[in-house]
Amino acid sequence: MEILYLLLPLSLAIVACIGAVLWWAVFSGQYDDAEQAGRSILYDDDRMITRSVDPDQS
Repeated sequence: MEILYLLLPLSLAIVACIGAVLWWAVFSGQYDDAEQAGRSILYDDDRMITRSVDPDQS
């Protein structure tokens, strides 16, 4: 029963820290454009580099 005197404030402190981090993430612009990362892979301009294989070379 005495452990509750330690665990209850500790868990409330952890919840407060998580809430503060979430608050910071939302209001610092972390979630402004969540779809941009998904679109960036569609418009990527990587070209495949192909090598010709010479059958005479081992």
